[in-house]
Amino acid sequence: MYQPWFHRLSSFRQMTSFLPMPGVINRFAVIFADALLSLYFRYCGLSKSVVDLDDNQTTMHIWTPTNRYCNKPNLVLIHGFGGNSKWQFLFQVRELSRDFNVYIPDLVFFGESYSLKPDRSVRFQANCVCNGMKKMKVDKFSVYAISYGGFVGYRMAEMHEDMVEKMVIVSSGIVCKYDRKLEHVEKIGRSVVDLLVAKTPEDLRMLCRISIHKYDVGRWIPDCFLWGFIHVSVV
Repeated sequence: MYQPWFHRLSSFRQMTSFLPMPGVINRFAVIFADALLSLYFRYCGLSKSVVDLDDNQTTMHIWTPTNRYCNKPNLVLIHGFGGNSKWQFLFQVRELSRDFNVYIPDLVFFGESYSLKPDRSVRFQANCVCNGMKKMKVDKFSVYAISYGGFVGYRMAEMHEDMVEKMVIVSSGIVCKYDRKLEHVEKIGRSVVDLLVAKTPEDLRMLCRISIHKYDVGRWIPDCFLWGFIHVSVV
């Protein structure tokens, strides 16, 4: 009997979950996909730049316009927790780059950005992004931020109001009270740490289910790819 494509894809995911694939093979699929995303960003008119901050204690990687146009406003996109500058803005970068000079940083300790400093605060992230933009000779810009990036963007506007012109924050509980957050976590029935710092494919699928409306994206992704994503994120 003929099976719809999504049933066959689900069967493929279940089958691949039992394949004895070493970590290096799992990581290869994610690394390959990441390389394709880099090519796509370059196709959209962006180039990778690196800036050193805090007396070379911090290094930030930023996707910047290959050609900056003075008649276009500047826009900074800030990704969420666990992602990087490419994975979370795949579907927006092409359209936005037509009308804006787009800058997409890897937040520190995500993607390729790192620091020798022990500070892990949102204020530190906000300072790094703003100082990185100053290094790029960009003094005025608007911000589009998602999830954890919304907290960073909020602090950027608070601490560097002379730089941030406009702000859009998406899916970020900045004004959510503690008791409401606790109630939501209890409904999920899982540790927030286990979801944000996933250790198994099922952790990632749960994160997709509670953060994406309508579509259960993680249901169709093979375990081998999710294991690779976890290995790359941890390393």
